Amino acid sequence: QVQLVESGGGLVQPGGSLRLSCAASGSGFSIAAMAWYRQAPGEQRHHVTSITNTGSTNVDDSVKGRFTISRDNAKNTMYLQMNSLKPEDTAVYYCKALTTTGTYWGQGTQVTVSS
Repeated sequence: QVQLVESGGGLVQPGGSLRLSCAASGSGFSIAAMAWYRQAPGEQRHHVTSITNTGSTNVDDSVKGRFTISRDNAKNTMYLQMNSLKPEDTAVYYCKALTTTGTYWGQGTQVTVSS
């Protein structure tokens, strides 16, 4: 079993920045890829960005140039640096891990962009 814990969400003004973290814990697993998704009220969960264990990334057009995903394989931790935040970025952000023992989701962290 793998546990994913997100942190770093909060309230920020438009144009501000936040850094999210997702830490994976457990035993007997290897992570192939990790991703960030987000879900705004009344909407479905959408892919934001993802990264493989070799560092290849995929970024949704809505956040390209503003959000940067990174990963520390030694710590089994993924990060999302979010800059130039907009009100439409407001959502619950979830991390997802594809591992040798299955696919896992974190509990989510709220990001609110408002003045």
